[in-house]
Amino acid sequence: MASSNQGGKTGSSNRGFASMDPQRQREIASQGGRAAHEKGTAHEFSSEEAREAGRKGGQARSQNRANGSANKSSSSTR
Repeated sequence: MASSNQGGKTGSSNRGFASMDPQRQREIASQGGRAAHEKGTAHEFSSEEAREAGRKGGQARSQNRANGSANKSSSSTR
């Protein structure tokens, strides 16, 4: 049976951003953030935008909790 993984490996690859050391990922992301700010293309949230984003996140969280607790109680009784 043929494997879809490169070289017959199972698990994670040694290529790509996700396989890098977390510290190295932070360094690269930080460089990108600094470059975007220098170029003037980085988005900076105003306090109003941040407030709205937090409100939306809170609503989504409460909906997920409500839906998740209903599913847990019905599945745990089986």
